Amino acid sequence: MRRLLLLLAFVPLVGLSTTAPAEDTKPGTVYEMRTYYAAPGKLDALNARFKDHTVKLFEKHGITNVAYFTPIDNKDNKLVYFLSFPSKDAREKSWKEFLNDPDWKKAYADSEKDGKLVSKYESRLLTTTDYSPSLKIEKSKDDRIFELRTYTATKGNLGHLDNRFKDHTIKLFEKHGMTNVVYWHLLKGQPGDDKTLIYLLAHKDKDARNKSFADFAKDPDWVAARKASEEKAGGSLTEPKGGVVFEFLKPTDYSPLK
Repeated sequence: MRRLLLLLAFVPLVGLSTTAPAEDTKPGTVYEMRTYYAAPGKLDALNARFKDHTVKLFEKHGITNVAYFTPIDNKDNKLVYFLSFPSKDAREKSWKEFLNDPDWKKAYADSEKDGKLVSKYESRLLTTTDYSPSLKIEKSKDDRIFELRTYTATKGNLGHLDNRFKDHTIKLFEKHGMTNVVYWHLLKGQPGDDKTLIYLLAHKDKDARNKSFADFAKDPDWVAARKASEEKAGGSLTEPKGGVVFEFLKPTDYSPLK
């Protein structure tokens, strides 16, 4: 069992559709965010395994490749990627079939003849919020960067945080030139499912992003919305330490979403 879990952890992604944009937000869809920490000097080999083998094998077994990213400031040699499945049961079936595929076993063994490509990994199952835009898996005609933001709500305040995004924040992000890509909660049953919001924004570049957030922070409508929401909740909606975490990402050359 432990060997099976390790194999699952180090599985690369393949099979991104590049022919036409696809909307991946459907009722019951389960997303998986996987973060791989490549062994020293192995990130290029890990990306090559995904590009040449894993993505295609994912598609073969009913797994939708959504996006593959590396952090712009990648001190930890990370690969961050997103998959989707029609349901949680479908996810379990697809992973089992993928791991037992002889082509995957060969690609995995061949790629690790000179050592492991991944030192550790993390996985989180996600579901879209009721206010998330439909996730369009497409390549932008312009280069852009993505921003992965994770909020940890103060006790009992995830609903208030969601309401503020739904009624105010998303529209104000758009007003100031930011693209709302997708908003997720953790799938029920995972640690932190009652306090975590994860979402993706897209920007032209980091300078544009910084200007957008600076303008957003000064917007009177935002100032008023934040004040009203915190008064209603009895304080800050996010934890004072580590309540807002963000990371800038760039798509890999094989990512469907760009």
